Amino acid sequence: MRQRSDRMEHQAVNQSKFIYWASGIVSICGIVFEVLFGALGSYILGDGVKQYTLTISLFLTGMGIGASVSEKVLKQLVIAFVYIEFSVALIGGFSSFTMFGITAYSPAGSDAIFLYVITFLVGALTGVELPILIRKANELGVSLNRSTARVLFSDYAGGLIGGLLFVFFLRPYLGMVKTAFFGGFINISVALVVLWLFRKEMKKLSLHFTIGLTIAILLFLGFLFGEEAAFSFEQKLYKDPIIHMEESKYQKIILTEEEGDVRLYLDGQLQLSSIDEFRYHELLVHPTFAQAEEHKRVLILGGGDGVAAKEALKYKEVESITLVDLDPAVVELAKHNRWLTSLNQGSLENEKVHVVHMDAFEYLEKSKERFDVILVDLPDPNNESLNKLYTKEFYSLVRNHTKAGGAFMVQATSPVFATDVYWTITNTIASTGVHTENFHTDVPSFGNWGFVLGSRNPIEVERLAVDVETRYLKTEMLKGLTYFGKDEDAEIMNEQGEPLELAVNSLIDPILIQLYENAWKYY
Repeated sequence: MRQRSDRMEHQAVNQSKFIYWASGIVSICGIVFEVLFGALGSYILGDGVKQYTLTISLFLTGMGIGASVSEKVLKQLVIAFVYIEFSVALIGGFSSFTMFGITAYSPAGSDAIFLYVITFLVGALTGVELPILIRKANELGVSLNRSTARVLFSDYAGGLIGGLLFVFFLRPYLGMVKTAFFGGFINISVALVVLWLFRKEMKKLSLHFTIGLTIAILLFLGFLFGEEAAFSFEQKLYKDPIIHMEESKYQKIILTEEEGDVRLYLDGQLQLSSIDEFRYHELLVHPTFAQAEEHKRVLILGGGDGVAAKEALKYKEVESITLVDLDPAVVELAKHNRWLTSLNQGSLENEKVHVVHMDAFEYLEKSKERFDVILVDLPDPNNESLNKLYTKEFYSLVRNHTKAGGAFMVQATSPVFATDVYWTITNTIASTGVHTENFHTDVPSFGNWGFVLGSRNPIEVERLAVDVETRYLKTEMLKGLTYFGKDEDAEIMNEQGEPLELAVNSLIDPILIQLYENAWKYY
């Protein structure tokens, strides 16, 4: 009898220990799913801050409701926990895969509804987990205070581990589809181990194992083949065939190609098209060089595709080009992909070009160098992290790094599609005390696109000249590119026909994000 008692006590200790481990592991999976849903929303629906806010809010609300519902779970705690894990594994595991399918084939808005519903459901299921584990630990002879403290410690520690895993390993190396299947597989594994440890309490054990193993097999097959199927879904989102796709630490990078038209997308946003990129890059680069008194030192913020650097290298007096791009994956692709190297003519391998992988704002804060020419070729301000690169604080740094006789040019989105955004950017640049001039041109793949030239010296467009070989831009055109139609001019009217006063975009008051979202929602 004593030996049997010892064995039972030993078994109870092992079971309680695994409960603590299980709480930490399922917490890791919960956090992974939570941030994964935010990343999915940011990538597919846009406006990262909005999507992360909504998914976190829905997930936590679900957890609260789940914790409340758990009060009714007083019996058969183990089997209840097991089937919660089955549900999380199935719903969460197939979440990314299904999201891409819905985005590709369902009416607009269906993907958002689906994302918010599964976020709430997985949150609710996660909220039921911990109270059940605490009660089970208490059943095994651990005091309520002690069981609660240990399970909560495991849960919070698991949350930290899950967040770090997603940022530094899962998203960069597995991508969003495989990460979901991987998280689901971990959940199902925990459930199966719990089934085995508590098998003596189970009725219909073989049935439970059969269901669990079936889900595990589905998740494993999804991990192996789901990304390929999701690739076909994602192809539906792009006009042309995808020839390269990767998920870096910072963003999803896609190249498409059709009949010689190569297009680069970052997180679903078009960055360039090979058939007309020269119209964009020539206007970005050459008026800036024409305004600057010297061309020895050049700074490019963004431009990891290397095409702006190619245009800058046309000037023989250029001694060095510092290119600051956050994502090494974009630069590596631009260095080695034959389609991109044919566009940038190997500019990133030129000995004059020095690449720095750093946030542009951070670089300007830390650097003490000053430049003759600065080219600001950054993505549009569609989220908080990009908005800071369109603020008065950022443009003040740009001004401070521009030499007295220098000049800088900023890509500033479309004055046609986003009129108030374009002129708010102009107003923000002008608020730093520099002279400005506005340019715009047609870039067929983008539409009518705008730029803002800034300089400490007055800008006289009539005196600017394009002195290098170009495919599109010539001196005689420059003055004409500063004229804007009535529907794209600075005097923007409200619905009552009264002129709107444009504010300054700043870190404290990031007005540009909402303006941008409102402007582009119909395009």
